[in-house]
This record gives sequence, structure tokens and C-alpha cells, in this order.
Amino acid sequence: MKPLDGTNFKCWSQKLLIYFEHLEVDYVPFTDPPEITPQTTDASTVIVTTSQTVRDSSKRDDELKVKYERDNKTVRDHLLYHMTNTLFDLFVNHKSARTIWNTLESRYGGDDAGRKKYVIGKWL
Repeated sequence: MKPLDGTNFKCWSQKLLIYFEHLEVDYVPFTDPPEITPQTTDASTVIVTTSQTVRDSSKRDDELKVKYERDNKTVRDHLLYHMTNTLFDLFVNHKSARTIWNTLESRYGGDDAGRKKYVIGKWL
């Protein structure tokens, strides 16, 4: 796959999304990290829970968080690996794959303006 250089975002992004789908991590560029919500009760509502239910919920939250962190690293690594060195240097310090994806999409993905400028520049 040709690395992203700013002129080939549309094709580059579609190829990576297909690959992410194959890895079953295609949700990461479009999803916020899972939020862990603490179990709370207010005085007007009585919620009867067993300690087992609370532990199960906490365990599930932890598993979701660990899965998201692992998948985020996978997507981030592939995004960075498939960029030119110039773009890599700009994004290497970003830890969120979603942030990288959204930034690239806003800069290069709108209407493929970068590609049009590149083609016109070469033509002139």
C-alpha cells in the first residue's frame, strides 16, 4: 500500500478501513473510549444489587477498557506505519487513533482538495 502523502487520502483510508474490518478493530477510528461509570444510588431510589453483580459489571468495564486500549494501539500503529515520514513526524505523539483519523480526515478527506491541488500543480 502506498503511504499517505496528503494526496491519496480517499483510497488510502478505504484500504485501511477494509484492513481494520478484517482485524475487527474498525470501530476505533469512529468511537470514543468506553467510559467507566461508577455504581451510584440516590436516596429516592433503592437499588438492590448483590456484590456479585457489581463485580461482574466492574469486570466487564475493565475488559472493555483493556480491549479498546489494545485495539487503539493496533489502529494507531497501522495509521502511523502507512504514512510518509513527514506526516509520521506530525502524528507520532498522538496516542488516540481516533484523534489521528479525525485530523487526517479534516485535512485531506473533505473533497480530496489536496489531490486536486496536486494534479493542477503538476498540470501547470
